[in-house]
Amino acid sequence: MQPLNGIRILDMTRALAGPYCTMMLGDLGADVIKIERPQVGDETRGWGPPFVGKPYGNYPGESAYFIAANRNKRSITVNIQSKEGQDLIKKLAGECDVFVENYRTGDLDKLGLGYNDLHKLHPKLIYCSVSGYGRTGPYAERPGYDAVLQAEGGMMSITGPADGALSRVGIPIIDITSGMFASTAILAALRARDLTGEGQLVDISLFDSHLALLTNVASNYLVGQKPPTRLGNAHPNLVPYDSFRARDTWFILGVANEKQWGILCDVLNRPEWKNDSRFESNRKRVENRTTVVDELNKIFSSENAEHWLNQLRKAGLPCGRINTVPEVFDLEHARAREMILETQHASAGTLKLVGFPYKLSNTPADVLKPPPMLGEHTDEVLKSLLNYSSEEINLLRDKKII
Repeated sequence: MQPLNGIRILDMTRALAGPYCTMMLGDLGADVIKIERPQVGDETRGWGPPFVGKPYGNYPGESAYFIAANRNKRSITVNIQSKEGQDLIKKLAGECDVFVENYRTGDLDKLGLGYNDLHKLHPKLIYCSVSGYGRTGPYAERPGYDAVLQAEGGMMSITGPADGALSRVGIPIIDITSGMFASTAILAALRARDLTGEGQLVDISLFDSHLALLTNVASNYLVGQKPPTRLGNAHPNLVPYDSFRARDTWFILGVANEKQWGILCDVLNRPEWKNDSRFESNRKRVENRTTVVDELNKIFSSENAEHWLNQLRKAGLPCGRINTVPEVFDLEHARAREMILETQHASAGTLKLVGFPYKLSNTPADVLKPPPMLGEHTDEVLKSLLNYSSEEINLLRDKKII
């Protein structure tokens, strides 16, 4: 038993933000039906290398990018540009609790598949729209891409070394967090429907998600009216909270309060720093950030990182190695937390997936379905949900509707 058993999602999303949202819901037990274009599918099927499995269509296999956000879904192909395809989507929406799409503003309205159209047909349907800039405002019709949003939303202005180039975050973090916000909002809308019996529109934008993600940095600006700057790996409000250079490599250390500062002074055999007017409070250390960091680097450079990490951990201070991606997936802790899962894929065989970040003791997430092949479940869904016969399905296929 999973918490979202009995909830069905009609997923008309592609790329990352929308698919990540629906994958989260599928992980928790929802039946996710992914609508894809015939012959082409979600464009991320071609975003590689790397690819796994056998070639099909125009693709040399299944892309790792597609695999990352599409487990626990059933794939069907529908040509939504055709009237019959649009009618098919409307029928399927009536069998679902949630409709999720990430088309550009107005595109689905032109096809009769916008919120107003589907809400009239199915008042209990929750309609989630994920877009670059939201469905209102002067930017509503702009396409939304993660890197562009990181630039326009301010993240690049605060990412990277203070004296280096502007940089985006190494993962599509705006897409991912938008998907997470969308899944949370959908769950809230489902709860609201329990109380009112009515569906509603959930409007999620990458732009809004980005501004929400700025959290403490945004608050620092809104309260203090001082534009934030790039600090590399440092923290805008805490010192020391940064990467430091040991004799052999870099590591991270975080000191979040005066007790921890005192412990660090003792570990480094610098008890006099506790009463040094430059360092005696976090506010003073922030004002004298460069001096604090320079003094610490002088000490840390005398020994290897593992020496300092052992000392710091023994004292209970937050610290860690700066691992590569292969190193982190090789950690015993990653295995203990089941953050690498395996499933059997129709073409690729045994497939490794990233594990679930949510651990529920009574209703755990599970991989019930591997990432689907394009159109793998078309016949199954049309027969089970809409009672289509094999002859009707073959006719739709002959007419290139599916």
